[in-house]
Amino acid sequence: MPLFLVLTGNAFVVSLAIADLLVAVYPYPLVLTAIFHDRWIAGDIHCQISGFLMGLSVIGSIFNITGIAINRYCYICHSLKYDKLFSNKNTVCYVILVWALTVLAIIPNWFVESLQYDPRVFSCTFAQSVSSLYTITVVVVHFIVPISIVTYCYLRIWILVIQVRKRVKPDSRPKIKPHDFRNFLTMFVVFVLFAVCWAPLNLIGLSVAVHPRLGQAIPEWLFTASYFMAYFNSCLNGVIYGVLNHNFRKEYKRIVLGIFKFNC
Repeated sequence: MPLFLVLTGNAFVVSLAIADLLVAVYPYPLVLTAIFHDRWIAGDIHCQISGFLMGLSVIGSIFNITGIAINRYCYICHSLKYDKLFSNKNTVCYVILVWALTVLAIIPNWFVESLQYDPRVFSCTFAQSVSSLYTITVVVVHFIVPISIVTYCYLRIWILVIQVRKRVKPDSRPKIKPHDFRNFLTMFVVFVLFAVCWAPLNLIGLSVAVHPRLGQAIPEWLFTASYFMAYFNSCLNGVIYGVLNHNFRKEYKRIVLGIFKFNC
């Protein structure tokens, strides 16, 4: 495979990994401290920074997953146009655009003061009850719209895969290479797990926004479980890569053996 295809195909994956790591380097240690002390002790500034980085991670993840889906859709379903659409220069611009939109999507939280400490989850996070209209907007723009785009892209890819395997298309139709299908399958699983992990929390937020009285009726354990289920998703992507992608397994093994030899 040409080098530029490797670069353009993996750019969004690397960007997604950065989004997953954001919660680990700053917010999670503060959350662990809050759990240990049974309250937030880091102060309001750290609370705002922690909430901002958590939001950056979440929105960055879904926007990058959307970028991956569009990239795979163009590569498999519109292969003749792919080289032009996803040149190295264009891909860098797309990744920058993804993060610019991510930051832009987070900024309104400061104006509506929705980043607050929630003792139920020991975290400074988005408060769903601050504004019903804003919560609905967040769920629609940050979850429903991206999920709809990704679903459309992967649905079209699956249709093409089925047609190619059944030879519905003419023989002149480009075949889908095994490694391309494996890469597509890996990112499809990443998308499905993201949707499954984040759907409960978003559904709760949407329900509370539409019917505020439901906020008191929703059990605390359900909200807490949905919250930690959502953020646990950041830990799953590395496992998925290792299970479904031979290259990732090979690199994991090389890194682990290298660390083991270094320690010995």
